[in-house]
Amino acid sequence: MITIALSCLLLVVLTTVIHYEALRALGSSLSRLDVPARAKLIVVILATFLAHSLEMLLYGIAFFTLVHYFGLGTLGGHGVLTLTQSVYFSAETYTSLGFGDIVPTGPIRLLAGAETLNGLLLIGWTASYTYIAMERYWRANGAPH
Repeated sequence: MITIALSCLLLVVLTTVIHYEALRALGSSLSRLDVPARAKLIVVILATFLAHSLEMLLYGIAFFTLVHYFGLGTLGGHGVLTLTQSVYFSAETYTSLGFGDIVPTGPIRLLAGAETLNGLLLIGWTASYTYIAMERYWRANGAPH
């Protein structure tokens, strides 16, 4: 159980740092981009999508490792667990979509719960950042709100 708890802590910290750095890089580079405001918002969406994808991948790798190598639960029941299945489960969990055809059992459920809360917070952070960026560029270009 300590392995799962430490994994939760490590992943929450790591994904928060990744997200912070992605948003910080966006904040410092958007004003220097010589493109229309609409294009800047596309850059925000694509960059944050990439950050979220990386974060889900990290959780997927953790699920695969903890189940496959440490035997700390199971995911699904579809035979041998693959990394692809683990990343798919991570995406379902991170986005709060909910469990579908892959369901965790055993201690790994704690990591699934932590990922759901972490994903919810990071997606909310992205939504807030996107709104602020949109508001800034709309005002700069005299567009209606």
